Amino acid sequence: EVRLVESGGGSVQAGGSLRLSCAASGFTFGATYMTWFRQSPGKGLEKVANISPSGSTFYGEDVKGRFAVSRDNTKSMMYLNMNSVKTEDTAMYYCAKGTGFTDRGPGTQVTVTP
Repeated sequence: EVRLVESGGGSVQAGGSLRLSCAASGFTFGATYMTWFRQSPGKGLEKVANISPSGSTFYGEDVKGRFAVSRDNTKSMMYLNMNSVKTEDTAMYYCAKGTGFTDRGPGTQVTVTP
């Protein structure tokens, strides 16, 4: 059974930093693309970043240069380092198995205050 659990969300002031974590189990993590999505009422579902099994990365235009995705295949963990956050980064953040949104965790809320 695929299990994904996000953590690390919270409230942060604009310009600050936050680190999200995703613990994965139930599949061969080291052989699987992983993706961070976010969803907010105003903007809908957005792909934030993904990372290949070997560590190649992709970033959405809104976060490029500010966010960094990484993974530790030995621990079946994925991370999202969020720097220079903006109020528009406020959203529920989800980690997902693969590049789609089907297999995802329950999410962690990130709120950026002015």
